[in-house]
Amino acid sequence: MTVLTRDPILAEIEAGRIQLEPFEPDQVGPASIDLTLGDEIRVIVEGNGPIPLRADVDYRDHTRIERLDAPFVLVPGVTIHGITRERITLAPDLCGFLEGRSRFARLGLMIHVTSAFVQPGVSNRQVLEISNVSARPLEIHPGVRICQLVVLRAEGQAVYRGRFAEQDTL
Repeated sequence: MTVLTRDPILAEIEAGRIQLEPFEPDQVGPASIDLTLGDEIRVIVEGNGPIPLRADVDYRDHTRIERLDAPFVLVPGVTIHGITRERITLAPDLCGFLEGRSRFARLGLMIHVTSAFVQPGVSNRQVLEISNVSARPLEIHPGVRICQLVVLRAEGQAVYRGRFAEQDTL
């Protein structure tokens, strides 16, 4: 796999093989595309006892959606879900990884705890597993370019048709 830099990313966007909606040209950096936090988050609800991690567990049974009409204070040790404002569509021979931005990572914000891989042929909004690993609370604001997509050219082609293929909401 090869990481695409700015000019190849822009060429793939021009050809329609990478689509972002909405998209601003200044989102493309030297070797990634900045992505924006949307207007809602999903938080884990408080409860008694552990959440059983089995094959049939559904995260929606243990979380609730909250609008980001005001900044959300993410306390240390807590994980929430965010979702990108952008809908991302990749050609079947392109895939990617979601990465945090160092300006926020240096303050203790992790953008993807696990599952940062963006499958080839995907067309959806990306859910972000956002965690505070600092000792201080962090304010989460909608509309901030919170992470980046590193795009790679894959050997062969595939189209993701899994559980989250049509994901447009949390």
